[in-house]
Amino acid sequence: MAKVKKISISYILLHICMLILTLICLLPVILVISISFTTESGIVNNGYTFFPSEFGLEAYKYIATAKDTIIDAYKITIFTTIVGTIITTLTVSLYAYPLSRKDFKYRKFFTFYQFFTMLFSGGLVAWYMVCTTVLHLSNSVWALILPMANNAWYIMIMRTFFSTSVPDAIIESGKLDGASEYRILFQLVLPISLPGIATIALFATLAYWNDWYHPLMFVTEPKLYTLQFLLQNMIAKIQQLSENQTYIDNSGALLSNIPSEGARMALCMVALGPILVVYPFFQKYFIQGLTVGSIKG
Repeated sequence: MAKVKKISISYILLHICMLILTLICLLPVILVISISFTTESGIVNNGYTFFPSEFGLEAYKYIATAKDTIIDAYKITIFTTIVGTIITTLTVSLYAYPLSRKDFKYRKFFTFYQFFTMLFSGGLVAWYMVCTTVLHLSNSVWALILPMANNAWYIMIMRTFFSTSVPDAIIESGKLDGASEYRILFQLVLPISLPGIATIALFATLAYWNDWYHPLMFVTEPKLYTLQFLLQNMIAKIQQLSENQTYIDNSGALLSNIPSEGARMALCMVALGPILVVYPFFQKYFIQGLTVGSIKG
């Protein structure tokens, strides 16, 4: 007869706490979805509710009027996210790996060089001048990729991961077999470093997907607008139209209602949807990357 597994009170309490935390995280998303499917009059009359008081698609219809622009922004954002994540992950790995090697003579200097940039920078003006006058990145898709290709925090994470998770015996065996440093890195080190790489890739993916600052600084052509920058512009225009609508209505003129509140939430869903699809692919390795340091230590 099979034994019945006893469930302790602490086990039950732990799961209850995790369930509560999960609901706390999900409730804002559910509220945003509900508001995006609520008519503007329903929001005005009943406020924000978790179930649409008056179901409507006006917000999404309003966004659909600029579907061509949004599709172009999606293309730019997807391209910069994919290419930027690959370049960032490769750059960070190539820089962090030598810093993790105890036999690298100048590792302290290059570690301090990166760490220093986390504390001090050349300033916004100097950074802008380098990107525009030296690198000539203005109105270029590379202006959305290259400024974020190197990140000191990512390098410190990967350096620690390489130091704690890659056995010295693997590197020594590669040297005995006559493998070059690049071959050791790409064929021996990186395949067993997937948790750390996935962690950095997820951070980089979120950074590129949510980026609106670099288009603001370097881009003036609408065809190069990223999704987040376009959505911010649309929200600003919706706000402006809503204020003008109130002014005109008070003067006696008639202006059709603009789904300002619903459109804002619908725009959030447009930006949020794809990144929710990406996260499950990183989840397994992401959790390992965050915990492996404490396990090894």
